[in-house]
Amino acid sequence: MIQFEVDGHIGVIRLDRVEARNAINAEMSAAIEGAIDRLEDDDELWVGILGHNGPVFCAGADLKAIAAGQAGKLGTARGGLGGLVRRERTKPLIAAIDGHAVAGGLELALACDLRVASSSAQLGIPEVKRSLVASAGGLVRLPYVLPPAVAMELALTGDTITAERAHHFGMINKVCEPGAVIDEAKALAARVIANAPLAVRESRRLIIDGAHQTDLEGMEAATEAQVRLAATEDRSEGPRAFIEKRRPVWKGR
Repeated sequence: MIQFEVDGHIGVIRLDRVEARNAINAEMSAAIEGAIDRLEDDDELWVGILGHNGPVFCAGADLKAIAAGQAGKLGTARGGLGGLVRRERTKPLIAAIDGHAVAGGLELALACDLRVASSSAQLGIPEVKRSLVASAGGLVRLPYVLPPAVAMELALTGDTITAERAHHFGMINKVCEPGAVIDEAKALAARVIANAPLAVRESRRLIIDGAHQTDLEGMEAATEAQVRLAATEDRSEGPRAFIEKRRPVWKGR
């Protein structure tokens, strides 16, 4: 159900339940959680990509399982739906969407930190069309990445949005040709891993936490992060490489 590939400091996770349009059942949730564990636990992996095999990124929760009364068993205790939407992580994760990402599939993408989509992608939370509610983060996270009126439109109509329109509003970082999303996601990941990995993780956390903090609280948290980084090898390497006019060699410690 999951493929995991390593490309340098990048871990590529591919959803691989193609026959079911990569719909999420209990087994897939456990597999995704295991892949995130691998990404988080490997010190040589600095960025993850969540992509897919087949023409659909993810059609959401498996409706057959829901109809069979298994809705409460589709996620994991730690990560929720897909083992991801509630998961606490430290490393950046990029969604690579080529095709539809709807319902729980969009919620997986919204749980990622950055998103790349092809021009053929369609994004939406159609739960209301089935007398359901997007309960895995869609209704909470959409207003952060779309204007409130557009987020409300998607929630109430259940209609999808194109990748181009989503990019216009800032929900998608990059739109590319169909078939090129993994390459584009790797190019974006390369821009991230060019930087000090521990500083990247601290910056990611500060951005996320800052949404619920006052300006003063956020600045105090950033100062504490600076103190933690000051004790690392990479903190010495950064200024040294600048003085020596060379690229830094990061170690992640």
